[in-house]
Amino acid sequence: MQEHFHFTIDQAKIQKQYAAILFFVSEQLPCIQMYLQRRNCHLLKQEDEVIIAIHILGKLLGFTSERAWHRFVIGNLFPKDLFPERSRYNRRCRALSFAIKWIRHQLAKRGQHHAYAVVDSLPIELCHSSRMYRAKRFRGIADIGYCASKKIAFYGLKLHLQATDQGLPMGYVVTEASCHDRVAAETVMTQIPHPYNLGDKGYISQKLQKKLYEEHRVAFWTPVRKNQRILQSDAWKQWMKRKRKVIETVFSILVDSYRITEIRANSVSGFETALDGILLAYSLVVLRLVER
Repeated sequence: MQEHFHFTIDQAKIQKQYAAILFFVSEQLPCIQMYLQRRNCHLLKQEDEVIIAIHILGKLLGFTSERAWHRFVIGNLFPKDLFPERSRYNRRCRALSFAIKWIRHQLAKRGQHHAYAVVDSLPIELCHSSRMYRAKRFRGIADIGYCASKKIAFYGLKLHLQATDQGLPMGYVVTEASCHDRVAAETVMTQIPHPYNLGDKGYISQKLQKKLYEEHRVAFWTPVRKNQRILQSDAWKQWMKRKRKVIETVFSILVDSYRITEIRANSVSGFETALDGILLAYSLVVLRLVER
C-alpha cells in the first residue's frame, strides 16, 4: 500500500510540509554543526538538514518501511541522481541521530511553560503473542511483560512518556516490557523537569513522590488506593481523571497516525532514530510549526 502512496497524496501539501520542516531544521542545526563529525563532505549529494527533514517527513506521513519511503522520495521529491541510495540514506539518518535527538529535546523544552504534564507508558509489541516465547528480535533487550489496560501478555518494549496538557512530548525512556512504571518514572520526569505532574495508580509511591520533590522540585500527584489512609475528595478524583486523558489521546495519535508501535528497525540505533523522528514530527504538529 505504501509503495503506491504517491498516487493519492497531495503534491502541493507534501512540498509545503517539507519546506516547513526544512526551514525549522536549518535554523536549529548550525547550533550543533561543530559536533557532527563529517567526512568527505564534498561527495555528499544532499546536506545534513535535507536528510533530517526527509526523515522527519517520512515519519509525519506514517511510513514504516524504509524501502517504501526511499522509493517515494525518489519518485516525488528528488531525482534519483540527486539523492543518496537507500542504504546510504539509512546510514546517514543513523549518523545524524544525535542531531535529531538534540532538536527534539530543544523543542520539548517549550513544554516547561505549559500548565502541567502527564506520565504514562505504552506497550510496543514486537511480535505476535503466539511467537513471544521464541522471538529473536531485540533478544537481550526486550522481554515479556503484561499490559494491565489490555489484560494481555506481550513480548517487546515499553515506552514511558511525559506529555504536557497540550500534548507536547517531553521526556521519554524505552525499557523492557517487564519494567514497572515506577522504576522509569524518575528518569522520565527529570530529563526536562516540569513542576507539576500527574500519573495513574501504577505510579503510586510516597517514596518516589518525596524524592522527586526534595531533589528536583517536581510535584507528582497520583490517585490513591482504597487501603491507603490518604483522603481525596470526589471532585479531586474526577479532576485528575479528566486531566490524565491527554496522555491517552497522545498515545492514540502516535499509534494510529504515526504508527509508533510498528517500527520495523532491527537494530537499536535504527529503532532509536525512528522513534525520535516520530516524536519530533508529532511535536512540530502540536506546536503548529508544520501542518498535518
